[in-house]
Amino acid sequence: MFENVNLGFLFIFLSFGLMYLVSLALWVWMLADCFRKETDEGNTRLIWIIVIVFTYVIGAFLYYLIRRPKRIQELGK
Repeated sequence: MFENVNLGFLFIFLSFGLMYLVSLALWVWMLADCFRKETDEGNTRLIWIIVIVFTYVIGAFLYYLIRRPKRIQELGK
């Protein structure tokens, strides 16, 4: 059954699949974190949710690096 499958192709396929699952987990985690813990003063929650939803992994990564540490420092959560 698998004698015709190129191992390089299989490795690349599994690598990209794993990268997709990790990026999806990061995206869901940051979206949930923003939705639950972000303050609603000045629509910051709404703006960050829009950024995370429309830019997918890039927005989640930016939220993780920029806003999340600032929010933890300000609010302690």
